[in-house]
Amino acid sequence: MRAVVFAGPSIDAGSIAEIAPEIEVRPPVKRGDIDALLAEPEPPARIGIVDGQFLQGLMISPKEVLKALDRHTDPIQVYGSSSMGALRAAELAGEGMIGVGQVFELYSSGQADADDEVAITFDPDSLRALCEPMVNIRVAVAAARERRIVSPATAESVLAAAKALYFPERTYARVLASAVAPADELDALRDFLSAEAPDAKKEDAQELLRLMTGN
Repeated sequence: MRAVVFAGPSIDAGSIAEIAPEIEVRPPVKRGDIDALLAEPEPPARIGIVDGQFLQGLMISPKEVLKALDRHTDPIQVYGSSSMGALRAAELAGEGMIGVGQVFELYSSGQADADDEVAITFDPDSLRALCEPMVNIRVAVAAARERRIVSPATAESVLAAAKALYFPERTYARVLASAVAPADELDALRDFLSAEAPDAKKEDAQELLRLMTGN
């Protein structure tokens, strides 16, 4: 069965090919892309949404995803994770969209509740992320707190500093420079983020690919 995934900054094409070489890879989804897929002579049976466009183009709307979910003949399974996919899956879980991973759970639980939690800017040619998504910061800081690299108070200060920044400006360097916390804890956190921080978006994308292919 034909399968298509929209991905970019969260996971590179090489990593996708290692897990699911049979899946067709498209750039981050934008308004009209799923309509175009449905209009093809043989639409895919499965669609995965990982990344989507925010500032670069019109965001895909829930209504467009519903068109795929609501097909009466040859229904399409739609999966979402990591970024735009997690956001739309949390909105449409009751309509049959399949949400996958940590970021989806953050939205479903209400810990994340805004588009800017997953929004980033990226290089249009390489699809390389130019900033850090808020959800990745949340997961990484939570991991540092669990390992007692930072105190609960420092973790809260770092998250508040990150949330206060406009999303294209969110980098770990800017976040740590803005946080009000003991210098030794911020230094330890900086070392952790540069060497050991989890990448929630990528991990979720890998999980989505395995679920789509049964690998």
